[in-house]
Amino acid sequence: MSRFIINSVPFETRLCHDAKQILARDQARAKKFLAGLQPHGPAAFLNKKTRKGGNTADGIRESIDVTDTGVAYTIPVSDIYYGSGTFTGTEYIDQVTLGGNLIAKEQSIGVASSVRGFNLLNTFCGSIGPVNLSTGTDVASPVTENLFNSGIIPSISIGMSYFPNAADIANGEITFGATDTAKYTPLRACAYPNLTSSCYPYVRFTGSVNYVPMTTIEPADKYWGIDEDLTYGEDIELLRSSAGIVDIGTTFLLIASDAFKVYRRATGAEEDPATGLLTVTEDQFKSMESLFFTIGTETYDLIPNAQIWPRELNETIGGEKGKIYLIVADMGSSSGAGLDFINGFAFLQRFYSVFDTTNRRFGLARTKFTTKEIN
Repeated sequence: MSRFIINSVPFETRLCHDAKQILARDQARAKKFLAGLQPHGPAAFLNKKTRKGGNTADGIRESIDVTDTGVAYTIPVSDIYYGSGTFTGTEYIDQVTLGGNLIAKEQSIGVASSVRGFNLLNTFCGSIGPVNLSTGTDVASPVTENLFNSGIIPSISIGMSYFPNAADIANGEITFGATDTAKYTPLRACAYPNLTSSCYPYVRFTGSVNYVPMTTIEPADKYWGIDEDLTYGEDIELLRSSAGIVDIGTTFLLIASDAFKVYRRATGAEEDPATGLLTVTEDQFKSMESLFFTIGTETYDLIPNAQIWPRELNETIGGEKGKIYLIVADMGSSSGAGLDFINGFAFLQRFYSVFDTTNRRFGLARTKFTTKEIN
């Protein structure tokens, strides 16, 4: 019987822009998805429809060393799209070592001479996030397929977990080829000596991972598309039997314009001109209810605290200290278009998520941070 070693790699999320810029890029990304551009879900992988250059892109680093482990191709690439961003540069083939036995040989690497339009994600996750870890091309294999074909991981899939916080530390983790329930040893010194739990940021899920198949509704089926119902509180329906996508490259939780109007009215929120985000008063926040996402047979709640931007980071995005901003935003299109929501980073950081290309399914599980009052 084959024995696979479960390997995980930490990553760090950082903010690079103010809220208006982030929101504008999220909405521009949504428009591309609605138009069916740059497909990157399991269907795209299996059908080999993605364009050349859609592999790992080291687009935010200044340079990369080409070593004796690989042969450098001097192939210029231009206007390679990665969600809301693009880069121009050179493609190389080399060995990529991610740690432990995670060694991808003859891996395509895009080295950028210029980049534009990249959003919240840091260098590591922007380089090999779920999009390009799980998508194939006619030209070269993505990281996960490469590792799978080498017998290093048992499936073309990744699991992602997060430790929502405001500190400049590794606060997320990617697990390759499997889900892992093992307890972690901290990878670096404790960031908060007075909070024991924060010394173990790489949190395994609680309960079980619940899987759903990919949606069959276009254009969401071209990406990591799922079907869900969305309600605010117990009885305010926002979306019903709607198709949308889960996307780590989108920062906020985007919903169709008509659903957004209902949500805004239900919360009493007003748009803040400085950030473009919805804002509520302290009294309104105290009266807010959970958002309920019914995905498959399971219903997940996003508590009021998870619907607000971390207040410690208000000034980082051009907001006011102490003000309460919401992370739910207008996608810019009406429901019924085949892509009615994007469950972005603000949603996913509260859960353990699994992007399983081999079985064409998406998995979600709760963690101890799902209902934590952390913002």
